[in-house]
Amino acid sequence: MKLKILFPISLILFMAEQTFAQEKVLEPLKVSQIRGVNVFGKPVDNQTRCVHWHSELDIIAIKFKCCDKYYPCFSCHEEEADHEHQVWQKVEFDQKAILCGVCGNELTIKDYMASNNTCPTCKSGFNPGCSKHYHLYFETK
Repeated sequence: MKLKILFPISLILFMAEQTFAQEKVLEPLKVSQIRGVNVFGKPVDNQTRCVHWHSELDIIAIKFKCCDKYYPCFSCHEEEADHEHQVWQKVEFDQKAILCGVCGNELTIKDYMASNNTCPTCKSGFNPGCSKHYHLYFETK
Protein backbone atom coordinates (compact mmCIF):
# COMPACT_ATOMS: atom_id res chain seq x y z
CA MET A 1 0.00 0.00 0.00
CA LYS A 2 1.36 3.36 -1.02
CA LEU A 3 0.62 6.49 1.06
CA LYS A 4 -0.10 9.67 -0.76
CA ILE A 5 1.21 12.81 0.97
CA LEU A 6 -0.93 15.81 0.16
CA PHE A 7 1.19 18.42 1.97
CA PRO A 8 4.96 18.34 2.21
CA ILE A 9 6.20 18.03 5.79
CA SER A 10 8.08 21.33 5.54
CA LEU A 11 4.82 23.17 4.74
CA ILE A 12 3.06 21.57 7.70
CA LEU A 13 5.93 22.53 10.04
CA PHE A 14 5.93 26.09 8.68
CA MET A 15 2.19 26.41 9.27
CA ALA A 16 2.54 25.05 12.81
CA GLU A 17 5.35 27.54 13.57
CA GLN A 18 3.25 30.44 12.28
CA THR A 19 0.26 29.43 14.39
CA PHE A 20 2.41 29.05 17.50
CA ALA A 21 4.14 32.40 16.90
CA GLN A 22 0.77 34.18 16.79
CA GLU A 23 -0.29 32.78 20.17
CA LYS A 24 1.79 34.84 22.59
CA VAL A 25 1.54 33.16 25.98
CA LEU A 26 2.50 35.18 29.03
CA GLU A 27 4.09 33.03 31.69
CA PRO A 28 4.59 34.54 35.14
CA LEU A 29 8.01 34.69 36.73
CA LYS A 30 8.50 33.68 40.35
CA VAL A 31 9.96 37.07 41.30
CA SER A 32 11.17 39.87 39.09
CA GLN A 33 14.02 42.18 40.10
CA ILE A 34 14.57 45.77 39.12
CA ARG A 35 17.87 47.19 40.37
CA GLY A 36 17.86 44.75 43.26
CA VAL A 37 14.25 45.45 44.26
CA ASN A 38 12.03 42.35 44.28
CA VAL A 39 8.65 42.53 42.56
CA PHE A 40 6.32 39.75 43.67
CA GLY A 41 3.06 38.46 42.21
CA LYS A 42 2.89 37.37 38.60
CA PRO A 43 5.36 39.55 36.70
CA VAL A 44 6.14 38.49 33.14
CA ASP A 45 9.20 40.66 32.53
CA ASN A 46 11.79 42.77 34.32
CA GLN A 47 9.87 46.02 33.83
CA THR A 48 6.97 45.08 36.19
CA ARG A 49 4.47 44.00 33.55
CA CYS A 50 2.31 41.14 34.78
CA VAL A 51 -0.17 38.58 33.50
CA HIS A 52 -2.98 41.05 34.23
CA TRP A 53 -1.47 44.29 32.86
CA HIS A 54 1.22 44.08 30.19
CA SER A 55 0.93 46.97 27.76
CA GLU A 56 3.94 49.06 26.82
CA LEU A 57 2.93 51.58 29.52
CA ASP A 58 2.40 49.11 32.37
CA ILE A 59 5.79 49.69 33.93
CA ILE A 60 5.21 50.47 37.58
CA ALA A 61 4.96 48.31 40.66
CA ILE A 62 3.23 49.42 43.83
CA LYS A 63 4.56 48.73 47.31
CA PHE A 64 1.66 47.46 49.38
CA LYS A 65 1.39 49.03 52.80
CA CYS A 66 0.23 45.79 54.41
CA CYS A 67 3.34 43.76 53.60
CA ASP A 68 5.93 46.30 52.41
CA LYS A 69 6.34 44.33 49.16
CA TYR A 70 6.14 45.51 45.58
CA TYR A 71 3.53 43.92 43.30
CA PRO A 72 2.76 44.84 39.68
CA CYS A 73 -0.96 45.22 40.42
CA PHE A 74 -3.79 44.71 42.86
CA SER A 75 -4.78 41.37 41.30
CA CYS A 76 -1.25 40.00 41.70
CA HIS A 77 -1.37 40.86 45.40
CA GLU A 78 -4.82 39.35 45.84
CA GLU A 79 -3.81 36.10 44.14
CA GLU A 80 -0.40 35.68 45.81
CA ALA A 81 -0.48 37.31 49.27
CA ASP A 82 -1.86 35.49 52.29
CA HIS A 83 -3.47 38.58 53.81
CA GLU A 84 -5.88 41.44 53.07
CA HIS A 85 -4.54 44.55 51.39
CA GLN A 86 -4.35 47.96 53.07
CA VAL A 87 -4.43 51.35 51.37
CA TRP A 88 -1.89 54.09 51.99
CA GLN A 89 -3.42 56.96 53.98
CA LYS A 90 -3.02 60.56 52.70
CA VAL A 91 -0.69 61.37 55.60
CA GLU A 92 1.64 58.64 54.24
CA PHE A 93 1.84 59.93 50.66
CA ASP A 94 5.46 61.00 51.26
CA GLN A 95 6.44 57.29 51.44
CA LYS A 96 8.30 55.76 48.50
CA ALA A 97 5.80 53.22 47.20
CA ILE A 98 6.01 53.35 43.39
CA LEU A 99 8.76 51.63 41.41
CA CYS A 100 9.53 52.55 37.81
CA GLY A 101 10.11 49.29 35.98
CA VAL A 102 12.39 50.89 33.41
CA CYS A 103 14.98 52.67 35.56
CA GLY A 104 14.26 51.37 39.07
CA ASN A 105 13.54 54.83 40.50
CA GLU A 106 11.33 54.74 43.59
CA LEU A 107 8.81 57.56 43.75
CA THR A 108 6.79 58.78 46.67
CA ILE A 109 3.05 58.45 46.21
CA LYS A 110 2.82 62.25 46.03
CA ASP A 111 5.47 62.42 43.30
CA TYR A 112 3.82 59.62 41.35
CA MET A 113 0.41 61.30 41.45
CA ALA A 114 2.00 64.58 40.30
CA SER A 115 4.19 62.96 37.62
CA ASN A 116 1.81 63.47 34.70
CA ASN A 117 2.26 59.74 34.01
CA THR A 118 5.97 60.10 33.28
CA CYS A 119 8.93 58.90 35.29
CA PRO A 120 10.83 61.99 36.47
CA THR A 121 14.14 60.12 36.16
CA CYS A 122 14.03 58.26 32.83
CA LYS A 123 11.02 59.99 31.20
CA SER A 124 9.29 56.67 30.46
CA GLY A 125 5.52 56.91 30.18
CA PHE A 126 3.24 55.33 32.77
CA ASN A 127 -0.24 54.04 32.01
CA PRO A 128 -2.67 56.95 32.63
CA GLY A 129 -5.46 54.41 33.18
CA CYS A 130 -3.89 53.41 36.49
CA SER A 131 -5.48 56.49 38.06
CA LYS A 132 -8.85 54.71 37.78
CA HIS A 133 -7.55 52.23 40.35
CA TYR A 134 -6.02 54.61 42.90
CA HIS A 135 -8.76 53.70 45.40
CA LEU A 136 -7.33 50.16 45.57
CA TYR A 137 -3.94 51.44 46.74
CA PHE A 138 -4.37 54.95 48.15
CA GLU A 139 -6.86 56.83 50.29
CA THR A 140 -8.86 58.93 47.84
CA LYS A 141 -11.47 60.71 49.98
